[in-house]
Amino acid sequence: MALNLAQKKELVAELAEVAAKAYSLVAADYIGLSVAQLTELRAKARQGGVYLKVAKNTLVRRAVDGTEYECVADALTGPLLYAFSKDDPGAAGRLIKDFAKANDKLKPRLVAVGGQMYPASHVEQLASLPTLEQALGMLAGVMIAPVVKFVRTLNEPVAQTARVVNAVAEAKKAA
Repeated sequence: MALNLAQKKELVAELAEVAAKAYSLVAADYIGLSVAQLTELRAKARQGGVYLKVAKNTLVRRAVDGTEYECVADALTGPLLYAFSKDDPGAAGRLIKDFAKANDKLKPRLVAVGGQMYPASHVEQLASLPTLEQALGMLAGVMIAPVVKFVRTLNEPVAQTARVVNAVAEAKKAA
């Protein structure tokens, strides 16, 4: 269905707003996917905090103009599916990577993060980024490690004394 000028302007404004707030972008070839597969992909995208859109490349070029995704404008050729990570930088990468495993028709074309465009091979690296909860867990582990080591150090003389007393008691029982 062809869009009229007002609809195109609305779509460009929506994409520009999403691109301004997004953490990462993954563009993928989707030719050959069925409607059911695309519907499944969209449902997974909503659950994962990913904005998924199929749009004309000229509209996307206009939308990303002035954002950190301006670097991909020249690489947008052919029919593409655009996945913007809204909540977590690796969400779009995980979505495309996981869905492409089961559907060989979905092929990542490019990745953009922090104003830099990368080839499709970087989807793996983007997908391996930790989620916010995982990152906070790692940070907590790093922060608590010195405290745990300090407590173990304080506890060691008491434990060593208990082992010596126990060894002396065992030696006296044996004698």
